[in-house]
Amino acid sequence: MWDYTETLKDHFFNPRNAGVIEDPDAVGEVGSLACGDALRLMFNVSNDGKISDVKFQTFGCGSAIASASALTEMIKDKTLEEAEKITNQDIAEFLGGLPEQKMHCSVMGREALEAAIENYRTGATKKHELEGNVVCTCFGVTDDEIKRVAQENNLKTVEQVTNYCKAGGGCGGCRGDIEEILQQLQRETVPPTENRIINPVKQKNRPMTNIEKIKLIQQTLDQQVRPALQADGGDIELIDVVENRVIVAMRGMCARCQVSEFTLADVVQAKLHEFVSDDLIVEELKT
Repeated sequence: MWDYTETLKDHFFNPRNAGVIEDPDAVGEVGSLACGDALRLMFNVSNDGKISDVKFQTFGCGSAIASASALTEMIKDKTLEEAEKITNQDIAEFLGGLPEQKMHCSVMGREALEAAIENYRTGATKKHELEGNVVCTCFGVTDDEIKRVAQENNLKTVEQVTNYCKAGGGCGGCRGDIEEILQQLQRETVPPTENRIINPVKQKNRPMTNIEKIKLIQQTLDQQVRPALQADGGDIELIDVVENRVIVAMRGMCARCQVSEFTLADVVQAKLHEFVSDDLIVEELKT
C-alpha cells in the first residue's frame, strides 16, 4: 500500500479549481484516456499579466487529481514567467511528497502547464507532444521525454523512468532501449576520469583501507554489473562487506532467477576480482 500524505489526500478528496473555464485564454492538454491518465488545464490572464483564474479536468488516479489540484493553486496569481519555472518536483513537494510510483502524475502536471503557456503565447492548439522518436509504444513516450525526465530528476534506473513517465511499464519491450538512453546520459554527464575504476592499491602500492574497499566494490557493482542486470529487469544491492565477504541482495527479476548463483560467481565475483581484490567472496543475502 502506498503512503499518501494528508495534504495529498486533502487535494484528492477536496480538489481545488476543478471544472471548466468558458472561452479560456489558454488550454493545455496532455496524456491519453487510452493510457489511463489525461489532464486538461485552462487559465485566464488578467491585464497585469498574472494568471487570474485556472481550472482543470483530469482522468486518472488520486495522485493525478491531487497533482492537478496542487498545480492550479501554485500558479494562481503568478505571471507566466513565474509559473513556467515550476517543476514536477515542486508539485510533489507542495503535496508533501508523492509515492515514487506516482511521480508521473506530477510530470503530467508540469507538461500540461507548459502546453497551456505555449497555447497562450503562440495560439497553437494541437495536443502537446515532445519531439523525438517513440520508444515506448504502449504509452507513446519519446526518447526526448525520457531524456528530459531523467535529467531533471536525476534518474538512474529503468524502474525510476517508469515511475516518472510510464515508459517501460506496459509490455516491457522497450526496457533495453530505456537502459541504453540512461547509459548514454551517464556517459555524457560523467567526465572520463571519473568514469574509470581506479584501484588505489595499484595506484599507490599500499594496502586499501576498508572505506576504500567498500567504495571500490560499490563503484564496480554500479558500473560493471548493474547495467547488465537492469537490462534484463534485475538489479543488485550491496548489503555489507565483512572482511573478504561481500554480501549482496538480488533484486527484481534476478531475485527469482534460478541461475542467480551462477550470476554471482561468474559475473559479480569475477568483476570484483578483476577490479578490487582476488580474495573477495560474494554471498547472497536470502530474505
